[in-house]
Amino acid sequence: MLNHVYMFSELEPSDACLLTRHTNTRNYPANSILINEGDQTDSLYVILEGEVKCYCSDENGKEVILNILGPGEYFGELSLVDDEPRSASVMTLKPTKAMIISKQNFKQCLADNSELAFNLIRNLTRQVRGLTDSVKNLALMDVYGRVARTLLDMAHDVDGKQIIEQKLTHQDIANMVGASREMVSRILKDLSRGGYITTDKKCITINEKLPAAW
Repeated sequence: MLNHVYMFSELEPSDACLLTRHTNTRNYPANSILINEGDQTDSLYVILEGEVKCYCSDENGKEVILNILGPGEYFGELSLVDDEPRSASVMTLKPTKAMIISKQNFKQCLADNSELAFNLIRNLTRQVRGLTDSVKNLALMDVYGRVARTLLDMAHDVDGKQIIEQKLTHQDIANMVGASREMVSRILKDLSRGGYITTDKKCITINEKLPAAW
């Protein structure tokens, strides 16, 4: 499985086996909290099955979703390179199996594999660029623009159609774009009425190019 994770894709089979032997694999039910923002923990989680959301929240429970991750993706890598508390919380959205790699074992593997270090740096750079885009979108786009961008970013091609397979509620999307659930619901309703998207219990399908403005 590690060979399918970008950060570990350059590992020699022997090194991958060595690292895997020093990991724990755990199963979590849906809606389980894996990491709490502010925790002093230092493990990397690789998702083998399932789906999680990474989010931040304030003392009143207001939530901002930073990312939704699935099989082959990972989280917790910041704790491997610094000693700071966790910067976000992570919760499972569906039953999830994860491989847990401790900081000690990862650092040993890092010392023996320079390409792994470059992969880690490249991934962190990609995250910084993504956060820059998110800040820019929040500052320069209206709510519709942020909703449309989020839908397009999450969609992927399935038999020639742009599909969002994550089961997102209107509140989830609102938490991702920094808007009210009511506003997001109105936008999605208008897009559905116009035939731009089709929604059902399993997915959202983007039928045609989304309009430039709402």
